[in-house]
Amino acid sequence: MLPLIYMIVALTPWLATLCWYDWKWRRLPNVLTLGMVGAALAWRLGYGRMPLFLDGLAGGLAAGLFLLIPYLLRGAGGGDLKMLTAVGCFCGLGRVPMLLFCTSAAGFVMAIALLIAGRADASRVKHWLRCAFDWRYDRKAGREALPPKSDERARLPFGVAIAIGAWLTIIIEIVMRATAT
Repeated sequence: MLPLIYMIVALTPWLATLCWYDWKWRRLPNVLTLGMVGAALAWRLGYGRMPLFLDGLAGGLAAGLFLLIPYLLRGAGGGDLKMLTAVGCFCGLGRVPMLLFCTSAAGFVMAIALLIAGRADASRVKHWLRCAFDWRYDRKAGREALPPKSDERARLPFGVAIAIGAWLTIIIEIVMRATAT
């Protein structure tokens, strides 16, 4: 359990900084995201040698692949992809399913809360759903009526959800190990 405590202590300032950047400017700096990939893999190599390093590398790849299709469809940003990859490197392959579940749940709750508070715009989601399910929908006219992508209300700070998902994953792991003994 001690490495999990180290993990949450090491991740907290980094995740808090990324949350602040994403919330304020909707950007996740490469120096923080890619730097954490390197730091996580170096920590894993130093702490557990090659097996732990390979586990972190596989976890980063698996977590990054989760956002690859949304990124290619322009539904997620590159910073989100790199941040989730970095958190996957830190958590390892065994924790990636819980990480993805917690991140997705946090993102869903955050999106609903922002919609209710009027801080998010659901027009792009409505447009996408109508394109997918309504064959009579005029896609071209619908696309022209959308607000610009640079509008702050059109972009959700998914880095905050990734950070919450990472914290929840590690806390759940700590609680599960504590109750198992």
